[in-house]
Amino acid sequence: MKILLDTADRQAIDSFTDHPLVGGITTNPTLLRRSGVRRNELADFVGYALTRGFTELHVQVMSSTSDAMLADANTLLGFGDTHRLVIKIPVTHDGLRAAQALIREGVRVTLTAGYAAEQALWAVRVGASYLAPYLGRLNDNGENGLAVIAEMQAILEREGGATKLLVASVRSSSEVVALAKLGVGAVTLPPALLQAMLINSRTDEAERNFLADAAAL
Repeated sequence: MKILLDTADRQAIDSFTDHPLVGGITTNPTLLRRSGVRRNELADFVGYALTRGFTELHVQVMSSTSDAMLADANTLLGFGDTHRLVIKIPVTHDGLRAAQALIREGVRVTLTAGYAAEQALWAVRVGASYLAPYLGRLNDNGENGLAVIAEMQAILEREGGATKLLVASVRSSSEVVALAKLGVGAVTLPPALLQAMLINSRTDEAERNFLADAAAL
């Protein structure tokens, strides 16, 4: 299961640069706004993130019609390495049209804001690289988020395409483990959660004991 970092914060990006667990970065307009990245600064942000060496950078369009989404996507693709940029598009009626047009041109697309199992079918049909369901928000809506994601995963496996799930809105280490058990292709985690998962008090204690013994040799 690939792990991506869900952030637009440069300090967080720097802290995980070259880390073996992190394969890429996902962003969206909400994260950009929280980090103070304005629209006219987006090119600089994309260029900066790409210089950190991550294999994927997911950046979202900011329009709602197919034509405007395509215009947004072409602008984003002009900012840097098109082989590492993945265009995020909401899985809407117009979004699916725009996604298909981009995919036919060889652009990788993440269909985002997934909430229903049938959207896995739509993602496969257009050939999206990823479908991004929101686990935490599904749970907030009173649904069993893991059950919905399990249905999506089963559909992708049955359809046999290249589309993978990229699960977002993940809030705990137990959810990460549960998603790994389901066989999902990728998760995107907030920096604080990933950092917390890298700390284990028993591992730290064992290391201290080993070091003490090593010093006594």
